[in-house]
Amino acid sequence: MKLIKGTLLLAVVGGLSACGNKIDKTVDNARDSGHLSNLTAGIWVDPNGCDHWIIDDGVEGYLSQRLDPYGKPVCSGTAPPGVATGPFKKGSSFPDSI
Repeated sequence: MKLIKGTLLLAVVGGLSACGNKIDKTVDNARDSGHLSNLTAGIWVDPNGCDHWIIDDGVEGYLSQRLDPYGKPVCSGTAPPGVATGPFKKGSSFPDSI
């Protein structure tokens, strides 16, 4: 009985913790803050040959898998695996430290 009560309490606490403040992940809230739509994305090709959107604003980097309208990965062959293409650093006000 104690195990059931403990499990139920844990489920309730876990469920309520998900009701906290939501964070808008489309906005860069760092020192160089701004909406990510102001930056230009490029494409990075993973080792499997599939595309990922990539943005580098000089301080942080952002990566999201490129999906078709049905939610399947896009593997366009735009570049060899492990290569990033496109102007993914465009719009950055910070120089790349590397």
